[in-house]
Amino acid sequence: MIEELLLAKKRIQHAVDARDGQMRELALQIHSNPELAFNEHQAVQWLTEPLKKAGFEVEIGVAGLETAFRATWRGSAAGPTIALLAEYDALPEIGHACGHNLIGTTAVGAALALKDAFPELPGTIEVYGTPAEEDGGGKIIMTNHGVFDHVDAAMLCHPRQSFMVNRGGLACVDTTFKFYGKQAHASSEPEKGISALEALINSYVAINSLRQFFKQDVRIHGIITKGGEAANIVPEFCEAKFMFRASTVKELKVVREKIYTVVRHSTEAVGARVEIEEGLIYAERNNNKFLSGLFRDNLISMGIEVTNPPEHGGIGSSDIGNVGQVTATIHPYFRIGDVRPHTPEFRDAAGSEGGMLGLNQATKALAMTAYDLCSDPELLRQVRDEFEKWRASNNEASY
Repeated sequence: MIEELLLAKKRIQHAVDARDGQMRELALQIHSNPELAFNEHQAVQWLTEPLKKAGFEVEIGVAGLETAFRATWRGSAAGPTIALLAEYDALPEIGHACGHNLIGTTAVGAALALKDAFPELPGTIEVYGTPAEEDGGGKIIMTNHGVFDHVDAAMLCHPRQSFMVNRGGLACVDTTFKFYGKQAHASSEPEKGISALEALINSYVAINSLRQFFKQDVRIHGIITKGGEAANIVPEFCEAKFMFRASTVKELKVVREKIYTVVRHSTEAVGARVEIEEGLIYAERNNNKFLSGLFRDNLISMGIEVTNPPEHGGIGSSDIGNVGQVTATIHPYFRIGDVRPHTPEFRDAAGSEGGMLGLNQATKALAMTAYDLCSDPELLRQVRDEFEKWRASNNEASY
């Protein structure tokens, strides 16, 4: 049985290698043509073309999103439905500095390799194109539409400095504060004006004053996007954008309520008014430990060193957290070089030889882990049992 499994895994690895040139070309094509959130039309076309050619049923426009897609291949017998999640949006100005060109390609490559190696696989493989991870939360919208409700397990592999599994993620929300005052000449008639800028600055200071009273895992970061028109005009409109993070959606609610209260009071103090526009809430990450263990074992079987995630701090947020609220989910990482995300250096690494090697290795691990779940009902049972126990012990969060 063990020897049989090893042969099956080698077969998958060979199938990935057979498509390596094609996947490299695809990843570099997306890398060279970065597209921002909800505008990833070219990436969707490029990612779905090989899936269509391989016989996957492709639907574009899932959950009402023009750049979301689902590609489905059903094997020979009843079995689990495994979702491989693709991301492909870029960052403003610095392009694919989070390596989403690699994420999308690993999902597509793993699905193609599985079909190549095991056309009679007992299960269903679905590749989901999930737009706007960086800004907009495509997976949140898709989750809210019930897109993943039938899925037994979902996986996504993200580039990083090392191979890691079980790295967490914070709940997060982005908020825009719009301050409205009244214009006046700043020198001759300042008393007739109401400064939106003073309201903004007072609010900024008030938010900072709260930091010492939040838990250590809370993160607050913001920028002033508009501070007025001219120094000699009392500003009538100013704007600031913030992101707030906490360990859970429940904890984030406390943070949001406190911050919004001090912003309203700070604005009222100068006679201005404020509008608060809140984005979708990214849930905390719920990594399925048993499924992560399967992924880790597949990496180790290829001779890859897996490092432990940080015990404290060192984590961001992702809309895959919302997927993890409805099905068993993992979000492991693969190495592309000694670079930090959201930097020009990371962008370059995502198109480098190191990025291409990581792409190949991550694709193999994804495909082998999906094979584990389809070929061994006991492994799937343990993954689902862990998720169902987690769901039973957690009250449904209010987003």
